Amino acid sequence: MPESLVLGCAHCAALNRVDAGRLAAGPRCGKCKLPLFSGEPVELTGANFHALVGRSELPVVVDFWASWCGPCKTMAPIFAEAARELEPRMRFAKLDTEAEQGLAARFGIRSIPTLIVFRGGQEAARQPGLLQGPQLRQWLMPHLAGEPG
Repeated sequence: MPESLVLGCAHCAALNRVDAGRLAAGPRCGKCKLPLFSGEPVELTGANFHALVGRSELPVVVDFWASWCGPCKTMAPIFAEAARELEPRMRFAKLDTEAEQGLAARFGIRSIPTLIVFRGGQEAARQPGLLQGPQLRQWLMPHLAGEPG
């Protein structure tokens, strides 16, 4: 893993350079001073996607979902629990495909939920469908920061 990483702030979308060895120490945004990690998935929009995913040097897993989707509702607490367990080795984010149809189309989302892991702003892995907690963790392990990719 590099000595420092560029991370976008979920609150103000400012880019921050963070010492990779201090990710677990609760880094704060240099602009708004809020924590860069909350242990909760970040809501993605067209306005913050580039800063939080496209420019992130930390792996980001995005849950593409919609409010009307039953499996998405089932997966939401599983995804949130994974965020609490695995941040800051990976950022967790959610993208509402109804609110952000352009982004969903850009990534060819055909079914939801769909998970995509991004590394350096590029798609590294994709998993359509509902995953239970152990399946989700197993699927994410090779993509965590500091793990062979």
